[in-house]
Amino acid sequence: MGCPCVDTTDGMHQPKGLSDTEAMDMMKRSYEQIIEVAEAHKITVNIEPHGYFTTKPQMLEKMLNFCDSPYLRMNMDTGNTFIAGQEPAEFLERFIERLSHVHIKDVSKSLAESVRGEQTGIAVSHCSLGAGVNAENIRRCLELLQDHGYNGVLSMECEGQGGPMIEQSLKWMRNTLAELNIPIEN
Repeated sequence: MGCPCVDTTDGMHQPKGLSDTEAMDMMKRSYEQIIEVAEAHKITVNIEPHGYFTTKPQMLEKMLNFCDSPYLRMNMDTGNTFIAGQEPAEFLERFIERLSHVHIKDVSKSLAESVRGEQTGIAVSHCSLGAGVNAENIRRCLELLQDHGYNGVLSMECEGQGGPMIEQSLKWMRNTLAELNIPIEN
């Protein structure tokens, strides 16, 4: 199919009827099989923080160590880590050596006030990038990426099918990258 990477994650809640250890053991067996196939086809499998296990740094670390393979990596998501109650820059810094993809999402003040620390992720930003309470965290993550020499994909995730929110997000992103002297490649 020509797809260089795929994204995986877990569900928002602890699996019913399983202890964390039992669930982690099951996931480990699954990832071992998945990575065997991924290596054969040279496809990177990213784990995205978006659920019960993946938004907890100590659990994600165990997951990233399920297999000793360069094909098991992390997809950082600034919005999911923030809404789950983590500090995105600290989260990124912990896993930056395993990073292969980045989703950039801001979080509206009202959403942060109502669900931060109670949910494990959001599908998209419901405010333009730079207009929410996660903007400074995004900026710090971009600085970390630059300091680390990251030159991979940055994917903006905001609501809309064109129109002002995407335009404002793109403008903020381009301006922020320019302020940080981060080159934009198409």
